[in-house]
Amino acid sequence: MAVKYSRQRQHIYNFLMNRKDHPTADVVYQNVRREYPNISLGTVYRNLTLLADRGEIMRLQVGDGADHFDADTSRHCHFVCSDCGDVSDLQLDGMDEMLIKARHCFAGRIERQSTCFYGVCEKCLDKTSKNGNMCN
Repeated sequence: MAVKYSRQRQHIYNFLMNRKDHPTADVVYQNVRREYPNISLGTVYRNLTLLADRGEIMRLQVGDGADHFDADTSRHCHFVCSDCGDVSDLQLDGMDEMLIKARHCFAGRIERQSTCFYGVCEKCLDKTSKNGNMCN
């Protein structure tokens, strides 16, 4: 099914393409409003959903209750900081082998994979050690 071109949707997609931090719909909305002041949060949500459903972006659920969005649709992992909530890409060797093993061990059909690692990011570790609050 062909989808009619939308400048707002294209702007949302371009915004995500220039980000590495996997923003939520609210962050996308706040930024897109600068160019399109009359855009509604509902329009942003609908366009993010459409882009995700079409496979043009990824929707990530990392356990904080909000959907995050990533324009990089290549197979890769994510790291979620339990202190600041930052979501970042994590490139690991062996992703293809992991998917092959999973498909071999599972009788159903695996269509996609999402792997997240959780911990404390380097920035938060640095802040903790500079404040003298780091435990041994």
